[in-house]
Amino acid sequence: MQLVEFLAPHFHFVSDPTAWVALLTLILLEVVLGIDNLIFISILTNKLPEAQRVRARRLGISAALVMRLILLATISVIVQLTAPVFTAFGHGFSWRDLILIAGGLFLVWKATKEIHHTVDPQDHQDTMVGTLQMSLAGAIFQILLLDLVFSIDSIITAVGMTDEIAIMYIAVIVAVSVMMLAATPLANFIARNPSIVMLALGFLLMIGMTLIADGMGYHVPKGYIYAAMGFSALVEGLNMLARNRKKQGSGGGH
Repeated sequence: MQLVEFLAPHFHFVSDPTAWVALLTLILLEVVLGIDNLIFISILTNKLPEAQRVRARRLGISAALVMRLILLATISVIVQLTAPVFTAFGHGFSWRDLILIAGGLFLVWKATKEIHHTVDPQDHQDTMVGTLQMSLAGAIFQILLLDLVFSIDSIITAVGMTDEIAIMYIAVIVAVSVMMLAATPLANFIARNPSIVMLALGFLLMIGMTLIADGMGYHVPKGYIYAAMGFSALVEGLNMLARNRKKQGSGGGH
């Protein structure tokens, strides 16, 4: 009974239809924002020995959930991260901007490196998707770095949409749960289709540049980014369908 009395003030939005709309919208937004993180985790864990891949994905996504919940618990500090700490080139840089720029540079470096190694098969050392394999600890460390960047962006987005902390918690938990369910099917799909690897690396490169631009004060609407990713995925899907039909036709001819 005491527990109910304690939780009641935090869940007063249950009878408010507007709050439910905000919750559903925020869940959808958090799921979409999680796609960036999920692509990186899927590509990175595919480099691990097969027996460790599922464990690494679960650890990485669980860490993302824990990080988001901790950030929500310190939401007053997170909000202050948007306050400028210094000015350069006519733009006031906040800690959020610096974190986004650092994360964007890391993604651009990682994606460019992987694209180079994929294009040049003679130079395939230390790749995410090549024949060499990395350690579980190395994969988790890199996942945690990007988790931090995406988590801060995710929480600040949530703060901009609603003042209800309970709605933020529910949206984050649901979104990360969807990520957990989708991680292995997505990673397996990427592993089975080599052409998807290059497309996914291109997505990471674009996401990295978007993070850098956002940190520099040039906001790119997320809708444009995801529309471009969706269109590219549709084109690649049609290419895969055409290749499969061609193979079936060739097999039938023999």
